[in-house]
Amino acid sequence: MQGKRKRIVVWLLAGILLAETLFTTMTISVNAAPEVTTPSYIVLEASTGQVICEQDADTRRSPASITKIMTLLLIFEQLKSGRIHLEDKVTTSAYAKSMGGSQVFLEEGESQTLETMIKCIAVASGNDASVAVAEYIAGSEGEFVKLMNEKAESLGMQNTHFEDCCGLTDSDDHYSSAKDVAIMSRELITKYPEVFDYTTIWMEDIEHVTAQGTSTFTLSSTNKLLKQYEWTTGLKTGSTSKALYCLSATANKDGMELIAVVMAAPDPKTRFQDAMSLLSYGYSVSQMYKDENKEPIPAQKVEGGIEDTVNLVYEGAFSYLDTAGNNLNEIEKEISLPGSVAAPIAEGDAIGEVVYKLNGTRIGSISILAAKDVEKAQYKDYYKKVWGRYLMKR
Repeated sequence: MQGKRKRIVVWLLAGILLAETLFTTMTISVNAAPEVTTPSYIVLEASTGQVICEQDADTRRSPASITKIMTLLLIFEQLKSGRIHLEDKVTTSAYAKSMGGSQVFLEEGESQTLETMIKCIAVASGNDASVAVAEYIAGSEGEFVKLMNEKAESLGMQNTHFEDCCGLTDSDDHYSSAKDVAIMSRELITKYPEVFDYTTIWMEDIEHVTAQGTSTFTLSSTNKLLKQYEWTTGLKTGSTSKALYCLSATANKDGMELIAVVMAAPDPKTRFQDAMSLLSYGYSVSQMYKDENKEPIPAQKVEGGIEDTVNLVYEGAFSYLDTAGNNLNEIEKEISLPGSVAAPIAEGDAIGEVVYKLNGTRIGSISILAAKDVEKAQYKDYYKKVWGRYLMKR
């Protein structure tokens, strides 16, 4: 009887150990990043910049035509500044026409609107269009490349250096990394979401008008994910014999925007399949907390100002990406403000902050700002205040 009890206990312990082993295995299989063939990759969430998974993401590799992400970024910066406009006419030089590789077959002297050139770059990856626009903006491709490298440095892209504006070169001095490509991709899509108006085009006709006459050319997207992955919004493909097959893929599912960069994939099919696997994994393990911060904040008391209070505004919305399966309903929001603030105050000055905590741990914050200027009160201002109060009492 006693031996039977021992056997039962042993079997129970074995069952518990087996259950724990199975649970651990299941947990690892759910949380582990998918196995992909691509040697270098990264997945991040766009609004927070938080990395979800990565592998060999800092290795310098030839980026091929995903170089054009930086070209597009500079174009949209110039558009925002008002220095160039979508309706501007861009004329193709002999040098721009001479570009090989992926092209839209622009003729020397041919003019297209800047918007058409953007489509040629974003949809068909036209090297000729990229160089034509670079020359239009900076006078020469060389000067434009200087702007590209300056921008890369300002964004903290430590493993990037550009030699051309389209990625056609095989120079060892033209390189980037999966992480740096993700950085410039994030900058482009968060600052200039209008880029999606172009990167979501699957096919569109343009007109070539030259001395030889008018002809129609069909732009066809190089990004097959537009047909293969339903949440795709862009962004850019690239391939050369040196770079192999690269892709920066953007997607938006239920308001969550992810970027997946793959570099040096062995073939086109693997490039797209790995990007889909990485994006699907990102969505499967991630959940977003967003606070738009639209509720009003009480006015802040001002000491020594021409006004006694100043209205306050939030710095903006707050976003937090969770990949650990936490209950985001438990996030706590704490507003921290001083009892008063001394004048003078400038519009946009940080007066306090909103702190967000999850399970007692701080996960982020945003500032609370002054909504307008409040000048320091002078003697005459105090006199006016006293006199005004006296009149109100009468």
